[in-house]
Amino acid sequence: MQGTPYIYQGEELGMTNVQYAIEDYRDIELLNFYKERMGNGYPEQSVMESIYAKGRDNARTPMQWDTSDNAGFTQGEPWIKVNPNYKHIHAEESLSNPESIFHYYRKLIQLRKDHEVIVYGDYELIFPENPDVFAYTRTLNGSTILVVCNFQGYTTELPLQAQLTGSNQLLISNYTGELSESKLRPYEARMYLIHN
Repeated sequence: MQGTPYIYQGEELGMTNVQYAIEDYRDIELLNFYKERMGNGYPEQSVMESIYAKGRDNARTPMQWDTSDNAGFTQGEPWIKVNPNYKHIHAEESLSNPESIFHYYRKLIQLRKDHEVIVYGDYELIFPENPDVFAYTRTLNGSTILVVCNFQGYTTELPLQAQLTGSNQLLISNYTGELSESKLRPYEARMYLIHN
């Protein structure tokens, strides 16, 4: 998309939010919310579900560098606990795996540098009423980029078969292997360079 891109700490590794017990959180706003809701008689499970959905500490865990203690973040005691999944999601693994989220982000950054249409092209939303497919084009000086995304957890119809056939070039996809011209798999995203 247009604008200044940014990557929040750990996003490029696929780090995930946590779901801790209340005593492991540090955010004073979150702790006050918990105390207030519990004092007003809300069920604890309901309060915790709200915290899991909106709490800021869920994404504030230490950067996961490797599989050593505290994910290699510190030899001391971190302010907030490390996400327990650091044994599987960490920078060391991501750098060594060419199919990792980290390398996908690198490809996206390089595409943005290589194709000024991504940054400066005119935006046009396709299928604004489609609840499953988010699709748009960006066009600049005769160059067109087409982006199609399925934000659902199920396979959905891809109503762009005509645009995806012929000499159009797939620039990036988050799935490997053969791609369907009529369907998008769960959470599938693709970017095409359209040859007019």
